[in-house]
Parts: sequence; structure tokens; C-alpha cells
Amino acid sequence: MAQQVADYVLQRLTEWGVERVYGYPGDGINGMLGAFDRAEGRPEFVQTRHEEMAAFMACGHAKFTGEVGCCVATSGPGAIHLLNGLYDAKLDHQPVVAIVGQQKRLAQGTHYQQEVNLEDLFSDVSEYCQVVMHPGQMRHVIDRAFKTALTARGVATIIVPEDVQEADAMPSPPKEHGAVFSSVGWSRPRVLPNPEELRKAADVLNEGEKVAILIGQGAAGAREEVVEVAELLGAGVAKALLGREVLPDDLPFVTGPIGLLGSKASDEMMAGCDTLFMIGSSFPYAEWLPDEGSCRGVEIDIDGRMIGIRYPMDAHVVGDAKETLRELIPLLRRKKDRSWRKEIEKNVRAWDAVLDKRARQSFDGKINPQAVAHELSPLLPDGSVLTADSGSGTNWWARHLRIREGMKASLSGTLATMGPGVPYAIAARFAFPDRPVIAFVGDGAFQMNGMNEMLTVKRYADRMGGSPLVFCVFNNRDLNQVTWEQRAMGGDPKYEGSQSIPDFPYAKYAELCGLKGIYCDSPKKVKSAWQEALSSDRPVVLEFVVDDQIAPIPPHVPKEQAKKTVKAGARDPQKAGIAARGLRQKLTDMYENLPGRRHD
Repeated sequence: MAQQVADYVLQRLTEWGVERVYGYPGDGINGMLGAFDRAEGRPEFVQTRHEEMAAFMACGHAKFTGEVGCCVATSGPGAIHLLNGLYDAKLDHQPVVAIVGQQKRLAQGTHYQQEVNLEDLFSDVSEYCQVVMHPGQMRHVIDRAFKTALTARGVATIIVPEDVQEADAMPSPPKEHGAVFSSVGWSRPRVLPNPEELRKAADVLNEGEKVAILIGQGAAGAREEVVEVAELLGAGVAKALLGREVLPDDLPFVTGPIGLLGSKASDEMMAGCDTLFMIGSSFPYAEWLPDEGSCRGVEIDIDGRMIGIRYPMDAHVVGDAKETLRELIPLLRRKKDRSWRKEIEKNVRAWDAVLDKRARQSFDGKINPQAVAHELSPLLPDGSVLTADSGSGTNWWARHLRIREGMKASLSGTLATMGPGVPYAIAARFAFPDRPVIAFVGDGAFQMNGMNEMLTVKRYADRMGGSPLVFCVFNNRDLNQVTWEQRAMGGDPKYEGSQSIPDFPYAKYAELCGLKGIYCDSPKKVKSAWQEALSSDRPVVLEFVVDDQIAPIPPHVPKEQAKKTVKAGARDPQKAGIAARGLRQKLTDMYENLPGRRHD
């Protein structure tokens, strides 16, 4: 039997280093499915429960490995389902290649069943989108898709009609006018800064007396350089959520996360600095950055389109973070006055004390959700991979889990969508079978789509065991993050009609799936529940029944939000509990910041 185009697609993916493709079947990719069968696992087809989850897994693979993630979907509805996961990759700058089926060429333009204009559909999410209309195109379309995804750090989409999938392959197109001959291969470029702009940046940083550094995922390859710069400048380092793994949290000058989910130490540093130094971050929230005109700014970003669009900068340094910092370091002078650094480190210790005391509070015998993360942090195994979904649990994931050297951590940063916590974790387990993987998921996200993927874990049970794989579910019967946003941003009380969700026995459901289920509703048993989960030789759904009235209090509360929260609280069905909990949480904060308090 002659090799079909679909067989050649998988051969070329393998040449590009792809080991697995996440997807769900449909007749629009029948040719591809037959090829996967014949390929005998090179690459492997991993069957998810939904195409959206396949795209999330491809994005998660890219985030945790630095490689191109790959997903596949059928025509029409299957293709549409990919979009949310692909937008997650696009907005977080991750290389993903999506292969999508389409109706036969003969049927296109006839309003045929499941015929959707896929080029229009994928035009916004894709850096490159191409329909393969001739077998001879396949080679160069695949090659260009991978080169584009890697270079642009985004999504590339390949659309293959059914009859093209099943046509005879043409690995080498005919040598005639219009033919293109491409190759597998790509190398990361050295993106070096403009020397004049670099000197300007050094002047600004040398003149600053109180330098605050903010890093994102773009600084991931520059860990040693960031530390050296921070030491020279006597600066503290705050981390955008996508940059959590860049520096470990046990460095005394690392102030932790920034923003609504951030630390007070980061907030105080931004409020008090006279120079802002952003490295590889597009953190967008102006209310958590210095006031315009209050300080000077330097930014390093590899993408010139993103330079100087978050805060007015004095030096706009376009270049790779590592390469640029290497050239910047010899131009910097070590600051003799270390009082700013000492103040930052004192504020970090004070914030750590606040977190510890907040986590130890409990009300009405309910588990404080902060304690779930706080108790886990010292128990985290070396080399853990940590994922989070979008919800109130993300606050505790961001603030209370202390990242150590060698750990990985990610979530949906810019899209901030619900749903990726579980598929990210599954992708991490496939990519790193020997590393512990832990996902933080709210009950809303788990009900939305995470529960279904427990069946994926069951299907690949022989690949999921060994090192810990834990899906931690915060059961509070509430879409809690939005509930608090309604109160603080809308001035409205909790609306039960939209916010309350059905209670469900998640741990028991895990047992039905052949996994281990652990149920905890006692504050005294949080630590032992984690110890049991981390010692299991099977994947675990760890269900904590937590208090839904613990507010994710931001480092500072804008006056308008405070007024709206008070207004909402007067009419809220949970007003008494909210008031009591909120007061005790804020009193803890105030006590730790009293004059004379020591944080040695």
C-alpha cells in the first residue's frame, strides 16, 4: 500500500520531535486516525475527552517542556472546540501546532454538513494558517507551521481536507514552477540589544536609589543573571504569575507574586521604588505598578511590539533577557547603600508572617482554603510540577506555595480561562513521568471539564502512576472568585442563582474511575490528607471542603472597591460570616505591621 498523506504527516511530525498528539476522533480526520494506527505510537495519539482539553494539553506541554505542543481535531464542531485552548497558547506565547480536518475539496462551498470556514475561524488565533489543497504542499506547510510556531511563539494551524489525507503522499513535490522544497530544522536566535539603549538603561539603573525588578516568563532562561543584577542594584524581585518558576521563593529579596493575587511585599516595593526594571513580562495591571511619573523605567523584552506599553519607560531594550543582562551587568555599579534592600527583605518576612497567621485561622470548624496551600508548601517534593486553574484557589496557589529551585509552575496567565489546571497536569505527567505533579482546581472548574479528564487518567493509568499525581479540588459549592468580584467590583451581594453550584462527592467519583479518592473536611487533618495523597502510588483526587467566606484580600484595596464591598456586604446573605472573617484577616495584617514588630 502506498504511503498516504496522513502517514507522511505523522512521519514529518516525528522528524520535528513530536512524541504525542492530543486529540479526539471524528470522521473529518479518519485518514489521520488510520495513520496513527499504522504509526504504532510514533507519534502517539492521546485520546482526551474533549478537543478543548486536547488544546490545553498541547499548550501545557509547550509551557513545561519548551517544545512545540501538538493537537488534532475533526472538522466543524471538533475544530471549534479547540479554540479556547489555542487562545490560551496564543496569549501566553506558547508554540502549538493544530492539525484540523475539513470536508472533501469537492464538497467545499456547498454548505455541506460540518463545513465551516476554518481559515476565517482560525485566522485570529493563528500566526500561520493554511489549507492543504494538494499532497505536494504537505511537506512545506508542516515545516513552515513549526518554524512559525517556534519563531512567533504562537499557534500554527494546518487544515487538511479528508480526501487530501487519504491521497497518495508526495514527500518530494514535482520539480516544477511553484514547487517548494523545505527542511526540518530551527534554531533559537541570539537577539542582542542596541548598545546605545543598553547604556541608557545602565545609566537609569545606576542613578536609581530604590530599584524594583518585575520578571515574567521571558526571564526564564536568565535566572543567574537576574539574581546578579538584583544583588548589584540592591533590588527586590517581584514575579508575574507566569514567571513564578524563574526564581525560587526562598531568596530573601524575592517578594513573590504581584497584583490582585500578589503579596503585600511586592505592593510596598512598587509603591516605594524610584526605578522600575521590567524583564520579560507584559504584566498589564497599572493599578499594581508605580504611579505614572513617580519613577523612571527600564524594560527588556524580546518582542519590540510589547516594549514600553505597560509603563512609560526611559530605556526600551529589545533583546533576549539572558543575552541582554549579560551585556548589562558589566555596566552596572554595585550600590553601597543597602537600606532599600534591607527594607524589602523585612517586608518579605513580615508578609510571610501574615500568610502563616492567616492560614492558621479557622471559623466554625471549617477548613480555611489558605491552609490547604500553606500546609502543602513544606511538603512539596523536589522537582514538583504545579498547575492551577482560574478561581479563588489560584490566590492561595500564588501566595502560599513557595517555589523551590528545580520546580515548574504554570497556569492560564493572560486568557485566565477556567479549565486548564487538570489538562496541564496530565500533559506534565506524560512529559515528565517521574516528576510529582499537583493541580489546584476549584469545584467550578472541576465540574466544568476537569472531572471528565479523570477518565483520561483512567485510560492511561499505566502511565499515570509512580510519582505523585494529585488533583486537589477546593469544594466550596460556590463560583467563589466571581462571587468576590461581584462584591468588590459590582457592589452586588452574592447572587445564588449564578454562583451556587451543586455539591458533589469528588473523592468518591475518583474511586469510581479507579483512582484514589481522599476526602477531608477537618482543619486538623489537612496536613495528614496531603501526606496520604503524596504517598499514594495511584493518581489522587484530594477533596477539601473549604470555607467559602474567606476573602482573597488583595495587598491594597482601592477606595472604590472598598465602598462597593461595604455596599454589597450590607445585603449579602453571608454578611455576618464575611465580616467576622474579613476583620480577623485584616487585623493579622495590621498586627504584623505595627511599629517595633521584629521579623528576624
